[in-house]
Amino acid sequence: MTKETKQKNWFKGVLSGQNELAPVETEVNEREALHLFGNEFTKMEETIAEENVAKSEVLSKQNQDKLSLDVITAMENLLSDRQLVLYRNAGLKEQVQSNNETISRIKHDLVKKEQLVQDKNKEIRMLETNLTNKQMSYDQLLEDYKEYQTTSSNDFEKISSQLEIEVNKYEMLNEESAATQHQSMLHSRELEEKIRNLEIENHKYAEQCKKIIAEKEELIQTINDFTERMSFSFSSKTNS
Repeated sequence: MTKETKQKNWFKGVLSGQNELAPVETEVNEREALHLFGNEFTKMEETIAEENVAKSEVLSKQNQDKLSLDVITAMENLLSDRQLVLYRNAGLKEQVQSNNETISRIKHDLVKKEQLVQDKNKEIRMLETNLTNKQMSYDQLLEDYKEYQTTSSNDFEKISSQLEIEVNKYEMLNEESAATQHQSMLHSRELEEKIRNLEIENHKYAEQCKKIIAEKEELIQTINDFTERMSFSFSSKTNS
């Protein structure tokens, strides 16, 4: 595997790690980050190419002994490791910048959410206050209703007792009225009987009265006739 292939794989690993560490970024930010990394990667490839040309000129492996070759190889490995560290640092810097932007955005959203939570808490407190007032009003109404029930129950008992007394009075008066009506009916019958008896006696007395009057008239007529005869007799004797 060549150094450029390793660098490209490492760069892909950096991109993959960045995607894992920053899952909250949007697709637009990912495209922008890839574009920036692509430009940075192109610049890095140009720099690596220039450095490789320079190294090929300075550290040529031709006509070198084994020790020199080992040193040159070690230097190349160190340079490659250094280049990888630089690439990694560049990727981490980009990742840190992206993470900072994400953190700033999250902080901004958090501030908005905290403001929203505060507004909701205010609404909740207002609702709790209204609920407390409603509960107090309900408790007062319940207490008034209980007092009304007690008062109405006492009034009902008094009215029921008074009604029972009045009903008893009415029954007694009704009984007395019935007894009075019965006595009145009996007395009326007695009076009617007396009236009938009196009418019979009156009729009898009327008949007797008529008879007496007739006898009296007859007696008067007799007396008158006798008086006339006596007067006539006295007057005849006087003339003689």
